[in-house]
Amino acid sequence: MRQPDQEFTNHAMLVLWGQFAQQIDLIEALETVTLHQKRRDHRPQTKVIEFLVAILAGFPHLKDISHSAHPLDRDHAVARAWGQSAWANYSGVSRTFSAMSMTEARQIVQVLDDISHPFITEEINRALLQADNLQWDVDLTGRPVSNGSTTYPNTAYGYMGGNVQLGYQAAMVSMHSPTYRRLWLSTTPHPGDTVSCMQAEASILTAETKSGVRPRRRTELLAQRLAQAQEQVHNAHLRWQNTQDRLQQVQQQLVETETQIALCQEQIAALESEYQKRNRPERPHSKLAQARRRLGVQQRRRERRLQAIPNAQRQIDKKWMVLQETQAYVLMLKQRLQRFEQENATNPKPLPITLRMDAGFGSGENIALLIEMGYDLYTKPQNHWVTTKILEAIGENTEWERVGRNAEMTVCTQRTIPNCPYPMDIALERFHTGSRIQNSALLHYGSHPVTDDLSDWFQTYNSRQTIEAGIKEGKGVFQMHHFKVRSEAGLFLQEHFAAFAANFVRWAMRDLAVQSACLPDDTRQPTLSGVKALVQVAAHTSAWVVWQSHGCLLRFTDYSIFAGQSFQVGERWFQLPLPLFKSYDFAPT
Repeated sequence: MRQPDQEFTNHAMLVLWGQFAQQIDLIEALETVTLHQKRRDHRPQTKVIEFLVAILAGFPHLKDISHSAHPLDRDHAVARAWGQSAWANYSGVSRTFSAMSMTEARQIVQVLDDISHPFITEEINRALLQADNLQWDVDLTGRPVSNGSTTYPNTAYGYMGGNVQLGYQAAMVSMHSPTYRRLWLSTTPHPGDTVSCMQAEASILTAETKSGVRPRRRTELLAQRLAQAQEQVHNAHLRWQNTQDRLQQVQQQLVETETQIALCQEQIAALESEYQKRNRPERPHSKLAQARRRLGVQQRRRERRLQAIPNAQRQIDKKWMVLQETQAYVLMLKQRLQRFEQENATNPKPLPITLRMDAGFGSGENIALLIEMGYDLYTKPQNHWVTTKILEAIGENTEWERVGRNAEMTVCTQRTIPNCPYPMDIALERFHTGSRIQNSALLHYGSHPVTDDLSDWFQTYNSRQTIEAGIKEGKGVFQMHHFKVRSEAGLFLQEHFAAFAANFVRWAMRDLAVQSACLPDDTRQPTLSGVKALVQVAAHTSAWVVWQSHGCLLRFTDYSIFAGQSFQVGERWFQLPLPLFKSYDFAPT
């Protein structure tokens, strides 16, 4: 017999996650965001929450809210678990995001950041207890749309997945997590023509803001670079002044030449008059012939002077541009040094952070900046010219060390790359692919002696595949290869909701696992313990929900993969993470 306060759901895990969301005050915080939209049957805040739940359910399209095999908008148990009286039709959700402003969307993202902060802080504490530094990865991933589409805002053609396509790019930063393996720190959407090398600083600054931690800025290195740049300004000014002096010299020489031409012309006129009066013929070596030759010399000299003046002016303009660029470079370094000194003054306990990034971010300018920002780096050079020059320099008798199934490495001496003044550890790696050999270079900056263990260096860099796996998870599990809305604010929120959802699922399941006695045995199996299985299987599992005064009881149906099992969700079934180790005790690097 059905109990008085019992409901059926086809989305059991969404009920569980709704209870977790209420316990961490996510729903209450989202409902406090002011959205200037009319309310008819449902509040706009309800439709924002519904959009997040649809992403947690892994729906590819917004219409799946209403038109899937088990429509979410008819599942009252899920709505109740998420603190809502009912869900709206998908068309109502679409209208809400069409009317939403970017200001409102950013307020919603701020709520997600505030909710995420204690969890990220807790995991930073754990990471520092296990290792002496944090490890962050940065990447840029494409979000293509149909090349013929005209309804998506702010799209642009860019390089995505090996092809030039229309769409967007997302700059993402993740941290290595000892508990969850990976947590997203930040995601920033951009037009499709955005390139990696232009987003390194912005991506890292966003991650610093959202995590609340950063390394000590290496102001001593930046000060040395500034001193060198100031010397370059001095030299550039001297070169510009020299070209001005050269122009003045040429102009003075032209005046003198014009004077000589006038004198020669007067002399020729006098001699011609004299020769006519005396009826003397003009011979090759006569005074008149010699005067004519002197005039020719001066006229040719004037032509050279006239040509030298615009050439000198072009040199002045060129040197002036170099001077202006060098002065702007010095001003930029001064402002950066001032900012870094202020950041160090407000960061009494900086954290050592290692940053891994692919070759797209590995320009000399980016590498120099990130070194000055205090990061230890593992990366590759953006310009293949660096690899070519190293390959030419190592010689034929170089010893190679096997570091992978088809990979070998050899160490080069510390050296600099173009546009980066700081020497780095550089290694050349080669891959045997059939009859071909492919070469690339690895770059490292930091105190870790990577040259002592090339296999470890190789594995450390290539472990950045965790962020690539996270990007794949976002596209395949949370359906980021499908855009559910076509408004600027909606696309912005979908990007942030998907990254938050990936973290949220991990936080919820870890805290539920603490109460392992109430966790169905099947969820501990490898096939159902991952995020993909939780979203695609467990979030679409049928169960009866028995509502109680404090929480609820889930009883899985015979048609569920958890058939015959049940578990209790209490009022406070998890421990909210607290910033217990906010004052980090690590020596600056």
